[in-house]
Amino acid sequence: MRRSCYAADRTGHMILQTCYQQCIKHDVHFYNEYHVLDLLVENGRCAGVVALCLATGEIQTFHAKAVIFATGGCGKMFRVSSNAHSLTGDGMAVVYRRGIPLEDMEFFQFHPTGIYKMGILLSEAARGEGAILRNNLNERFMERYAPTLLDLAPRDMVSRAMYREVREGRGINGKNYVYLDMTHLGREVLEKKLPDITEFVRTYMGIDPLTQPVPIQPTAHYAMGGIPTDVDGRVVIDEKNTPLPGLYAAGEVACVSVHGANRLGTNSLVDILVFGRRGGRHALKFIQENDWVPLPARADEPARALVSQVLNSTGKERAADIRDVLQDEMMDKASVFRNAKDLAAMREKLRELRGRYREVKSEDRGARYNTELLEIIELGGLLDLAEVLVAGALARQESRGGHFREDFPKRDDTNWLKHTLAYQSPKGIELKFKPVTITKFQPMERKY
Repeated sequence: MRRSCYAADRTGHMILQTCYQQCIKHDVHFYNEYHVLDLLVENGRCAGVVALCLATGEIQTFHAKAVIFATGGCGKMFRVSSNAHSLTGDGMAVVYRRGIPLEDMEFFQFHPTGIYKMGILLSEAARGEGAILRNNLNERFMERYAPTLLDLAPRDMVSRAMYREVREGRGINGKNYVYLDMTHLGREVLEKKLPDITEFVRTYMGIDPLTQPVPIQPTAHYAMGGIPTDVDGRVVIDEKNTPLPGLYAAGEVACVSVHGANRLGTNSLVDILVFGRRGGRHALKFIQENDWVPLPARADEPARALVSQVLNSTGKERAADIRDVLQDEMMDKASVFRNAKDLAAMREKLRELRGRYREVKSEDRGARYNTELLEIIELGGLLDLAEVLVAGALARQESRGGHFREDFPKRDDTNWLKHTLAYQSPKGIELKFKPVTITKFQPMERKY
């Protein structure tokens, strides 16, 4: 258990490699370097997707009986994130624009031990082996917040403790980070039991954890919310869990809600394995039992209009500038600690950024490998998802799991034991709610 997250990192690589090998074995055709721009829905059924081929700049329509999204999370809306640069929430944004709701987007997990400024994850394995969190006074400050569990308290509790230390002036040299101290663990532990962590620190920080403490800060790690699905991976579109035939999602992009408001370490691998398999099997059965649905008329028109708008813009805004503001403001106002004042300010800032986004111009007007075009499209999705997260966080006047409201610090099962469903509408975000399904285990307050 101590090295569960470390084991998960290695297991994840093994799963990816095994899946790829199986795809090759079964002659799966890959369309590499395609970016999905739109989801096609006709007569209440999924009909395929529209994608941009990065190598040629061409827009192509893929007619399909079934579509499975496994596109990952959206951590890049925050400045400090453990997520890869590609995790800009594209799958979530595509379905959201097609009228499909996003569920529980306010629940976002921050991992406490990210490398300062970079967000690269140093897993629980280090603290499992005895690493200690220390503030500027060299105090083991988790004694104040979790005297029993200390540094091995849940991720959200440790992240909030770190933020409080910084807020109260006990960050290292007055800055917004604390130390992860592994100096007492010894060379054998660091080299044999924590080789990846030791290598990360030496490579990215130029620090030897054997002799120096490591600067760390909470890093945006995992979205508990996403595209709502049932246990067979079918995307559902309302509070009655009505499926959209032919559309599936699995992994971090999906919200089957096995993680509730706060995912446990390593459970993301279980999620994608279990529900990816169930979704794949159901999709196979679906395509065997159903005929093709016709493509919508001018199926690729919205995607072409989007690309044309970006390439032909006469505005003067740069996507990178808007993204920098988005990430900084989301980190400041909608991350580990939230309150009504900051969330309302973030909502207004997002309106301002949305206006600026309409004036974004791509300096690269070329067709082939136009990465600037791709970054602009991704930014539009991040703005959509940030708006949904903020709307859900403002509405949910309680603290639960990865969502902590300073002005509502207690959990409120009487009023808020329910899921949020956010829909895009002409008037803005429309929130609906659906009940939490309770089977064998009654929800209880977390105590240690």
